Amino acid sequence: MSNDYEDTSTARQPAAVAEVAPIARRKLSHEVLDRLLPRIRSGEFPVNTLLPSERDLMASLGVGRPAVREALQALQRMGVVDIVHGEGARVLPLTADKVMGQVTDAAMHLLSGSSDLLEHLKQARLDFEVAMIRTAAKRATTKQIAHLNQLLEEHRAALDDPQRFLATDMAFHHAIAEISNNAIYTAVSQTMLAWLEQFHQEVVRAPGAEKTTLNEHIKMFNCIAAHDAEGAAAAMVAHLKRANKHYKTLA
Repeated sequence: MSNDYEDTSTARQPAAVAEVAPIARRKLSHEVLDRLLPRIRSGEFPVNTLLPSERDLMASLGVGRPAVREALQALQRMGVVDIVHGEGARVLPLTADKVMGQVTDAAMHLLSGSSDLLEHLKQARLDFEVAMIRTAAKRATTKQIAHLNQLLEEHRAALDDPQRFLATDMAFHHAIAEISNNAIYTAVSQTMLAWLEQFHQEVVRAPGAEKTTLNEHIKMFNCIAAHDAEGAAAAMVAHLKRANKHYKTLA
């Protein structure tokens, strides 16, 4: 017996639904943090003032004490507040140095396990410091040049003390970045130098390396004092390309 009707049973089957990851539930403490941060940034809670008490936050946000405490502890880890027992959470001034410091532990973990990332850091430092010394040579005031010269003399006096010599080395480079009068530049310089210091290997330093380093720094200083930006940049490139051999992964 013939069938004049088209079989549409296949067409009537529901389309397959693609599998997607379920929406993850956020912890209440994350929601509390997301509510508090914009209020702090907006100045509703100025620096050196206290946040509302835990009880007040619980009531206003409709959450329990654990969520409030976890959020406050997260703010403390971020350097946004200081929690004092019996007093509460006081808003702290946020500086560029403090912000950069927040990423140091994670950065050190990454760098210690990857020679490639350490090479990237050394290249980033080279590019950054070349830009900084160009700026220093163009802008350095008489007072800043005198300060840099004082640091150079302290560097010279530490020739026979490897640990102090390295510290004065770092101070000299940091001072070059400070001449920019840009807090971000200064913080980035300090942070990169601190990271690299963890990978400085005394065993690979050649005899007489301190005198070579000092002479390179003297050349950089002379270029800055003479406001010779290109000469200063060339001296920095030569210095860092040689010095970068002293930094190796700890793995």
